[in-house]
Amino acid sequence: MEKAVLVGIHCSSQTKAQTKEFLDELAFLATTSGAKILARFTQSMNVPHTTTFVGKGKLNEITHYIKDNEIDLAVFDDDLTPSQLRNIEKQLCCKILDRSNLILDIFASRARTAHAKTQVELAQYQYLLPRLTRMWTHLERQKGGIGMRGPGETQIETDRRIINQKISNLKQKLIKIDKQKSAQRNNRGNMVKVALVGYTNVGKSTLMNIISKSNVFAENKLFATLDTTVRKVVVDQIPFLLSDTVGFIRKLPHQLIESFKSTLDEVRDADILIHVVDISHSFYQDQMNAVNETLKELLKIPKFTILCFNKIDLISQQELSSLKEFWANKDQHVVFISAEKKTNLNYLKKELFNQVRDIHYTRFPFNKTQIYY
Repeated sequence: MEKAVLVGIHCSSQTKAQTKEFLDELAFLATTSGAKILARFTQSMNVPHTTTFVGKGKLNEITHYIKDNEIDLAVFDDDLTPSQLRNIEKQLCCKILDRSNLILDIFASRARTAHAKTQVELAQYQYLLPRLTRMWTHLERQKGGIGMRGPGETQIETDRRIINQKISNLKQKLIKIDKQKSAQRNNRGNMVKVALVGYTNVGKSTLMNIISKSNVFAENKLFATLDTTVRKVVVDQIPFLLSDTVGFIRKLPHQLIESFKSTLDEVRDADILIHVVDISHSFYQDQMNAVNETLKELLKIPKFTILCFNKIDLISQQELSSLKEFWANKDQHVVFISAEKKTNLNYLKKELFNQVRDIHYTRFPFNKTQIYY
């Protein structure tokens, strides 16, 4: 395992508890990627330093720690500009990753199908393109004069053309895959479609396995699911499709949002959304907001949503009672469950099946059975 340190900033718009939670999430990301976290560094400042992200004094402190403990990797909780990357690398003399790069690395290791691999590769090249200038510093012009002009600029332009060509080819490949996926969705007819959405690692895949009685990969790690899984479920002779989608996360790289929009077409096509929330998380409302913001980008019209609070077995009965009282006053369909312990699943199934049945009979009125007599 690579030894790593985490670096973040604490701005006035967030509490110390939120800053700690952000770094906890970054630590989870780094651990998921295979790193061992040895230390965390934070600095109070409203905006990152334009050249070194943190101040020079804090950067010197990080430098001494890295040298004394033979650290392999420094992970920053925000995106770094090419100039920041170059300056920090010169100072720290170790591998530098920002949040987007780390998430892209996890996606690359988790991708299994050709579709997911193509999307991740496209996102990686789009991330890499504006950062090419720092990769050829050994070939850059050192000083002016006859015979002193290096080939660095030519090499950068060559690489830029190669990457632009790769991006173009990958986009064309994704267009073909999207057409195939669209044809598959069209072949499903007018069956009711239900999609599980939510923050990463809230229990969507576990819930998918319970409702559909399938065996979707579920693990206590971030982004365990990348490829959308669709299963047919039949209840009281009424069929519907249930899909498990990739989890969302705070500060999700825009390259991934763009390249994974085709995967999230299952969300766009769904009739019903089940928004799964980890109610045991200290900042579950922040996670809900991150998911809702991403859904706003994807959906032109809001869809019927069941708010499913999961992991109630990890909170006290007093907390659960106060949360139920709080959400009872909201104009939303809310259920409280534990997918792991299979607690209150009947409430979720009843709410879901009633909505599925209503939509199904609207589309297929001739299929009504004796249930209404």
